This record gives sequence, C-alpha cells and structure tokens, in this order.
Amino acid sequence: MTANQQAGSQKNIWYGLGRQRIEIPKSVLKALISKNVFMSNLYLHGLGYYPKAEGHYTYRKKGLKENFLFYCTDGSGFYKIKDKTCKVAANQFFFLPQNVEHAYGSDEKDPWTIYWIHFGGEGLAAFNAMNIIEKHFEPAHIKSSEQIFALFEKMYKTLELGYSYENLLFVNMCLSQFISYFIYNGKHFTSKQTDTNDCVDKAILFMQENIYKNISLQELASTYNYSPSRFSALFKQKTGYAPIDYFIQMKMQRASQKLDLSNDSVKAIAIEMGFDDPYYFTRRFTKIIGVSPTKYRSLQKD
Repeated sequence: MTANQQAGSQKNIWYGLGRQRIEIPKSVLKALISKNVFMSNLYLHGLGYYPKAEGHYTYRKKGLKENFLFYCTDGSGFYKIKDKTCKVAANQFFFLPQNVEHAYGSDEKDPWTIYWIHFGGEGLAAFNAMNIIEKHFEPAHIKSSEQIFALFEKMYKTLELGYSYENLLFVNMCLSQFISYFIYNGKHFTSKQTDTNDCVDKAILFMQENIYKNISLQELASTYNYSPSRFSALFKQKTGYAPIDYFIQMKMQRASQKLDLSNDSVKAIAIEMGFDDPYYFTRRFTKIIGVSPTKYRSLQKD
C-alpha cells in the first residue's frame, strides 16, 4: 500500500504523503531493551511525523500499554480520554497515558501536522503519576521548538541506520531529554525566566538574586500577593519543599561552592551567607549536604 493508493487512517496507522514513521519491532524491544537494566525503565517504541494529516483518526477502547506524546506544529485536531474531549491547536502538545480508552484525530477543515513518540517501560506508571506529567494530559503550549526538531531528527536518522545496541542506547538516552523539552520547555527557552507568570519560578529567581540575604516567608508570599499558607502550598506542590527550606538549601549549595573555590574560613562563609551563628550554619550545612563544612572541604581536596 502506498500513500498515493490510500489516504487517511487504516488500522490506527495514517497513510499520506510525506509521512515518516518508525516502529521498533517487538522482537528487538524484547531482545535488546526490555531486559537491559539501563534502558528498561523508560524506552522508545516508535516515532513519526505526519504532515497535513487529512483523515487521521484513531480509536482504542482499551488504550495501549504505553504512552504517546503528540506535538501539533500546524493545523488543529482533538483527542478524547474516556469522556473528556480536548481540542489541540498549533504549537501545543499532550500526553496520552497508558491503559486508558482514547481517540484522537485531525480537524477535517484544518488538518494537523504532528510529531509523535510512543514509549513505555517498567517505570511508566511512576512517570505518569508525577504531577508535571498529569498536568500535561491536557494540551499545553510550547514556547521554543528548535531543539525539539533537531533531536527528533537525530533519533529518527539513528533508527534508520538499524537497531544495533549502540543505536538503541543512543536513542533511549535521547528520550528523556526529548520529553524534557516539552514538560520543562520554559527551562530550555532562551528568554529570561522573569518572563514567566509562575510565582514559584519567580520566587526561586528572587531567592537566587538575594542568596546572601535573609528572606522571610511573609516577605515572599506578600511579594506575589498570596497568604503565607497558600504560597507555601503552591511552592511545595511544585518543588517538594517548603519555601524557606528550599532557600536554605540554595544557600548551602552556594556555601559548598565557596568551600570548593575559596580559602575563606567556615565562619566567614557563614556570615556571608547570612548566618550570624557559625554553629547553626554548620548544623544546617551538615543536615543538607551530609557532612560538616570542614569535612566537605577536606573531601574536595583529596
């Protein structure tokens, strides 16, 4: 069957002009990947590119054992997870999670152009349980896509050269980076972080800029027009830490750099980092870094 003979979707595969598609054979996945300790946690099953995918439509009652990541670069479409339908516009992406009834398709009047990857692994359930992933079961906007296209091309071209162990290892090492370009797109975006509307990101940047000062929770919360309790909840949801604990952690990271790169005394570093009591500084450093400042410095010089 050729693209000229058939268009649209047949058996969940789109046939059309300009399509690119590679699915790694199950025999290869079983022999070289699924039993490999390094790759088995999260690995690529396939990837593709469908330009102006007129007639593209897929429905799976039981879903798949793996995830899909779809990136719409032009046109529009939709997807449905159970009873919820989401529209997808240009420059948006979304995840389809494993084992969930779903459907997706291209708009009839303005068919989408999409890049997609299909991936699974032993760690997929834990991957899908992360807040940052659950958030992207709904469409999200991409700010920067240059790196996405470049890495997709590398992965695709590598698989075109065959399924050697080296090729599969390279592609699967690229996979996590590729996913990060979507879920952490803002961190790869070249514009200043201050452009973000996220109060937590702004607060972390504020902490970095004031690393040598002492900042209270009240000051942080009021800066972004939240109550201390609400700000703390938002901050902990995103970072896993309370705001001031995170700030202290950043201070200790900076202190460890100073221990590595200067001959300043522990007391001088403590005072510079905003700690009037060097003994309290030492206790906090030891708790966060795992060794005392003096021990840390000696370990770095071995």
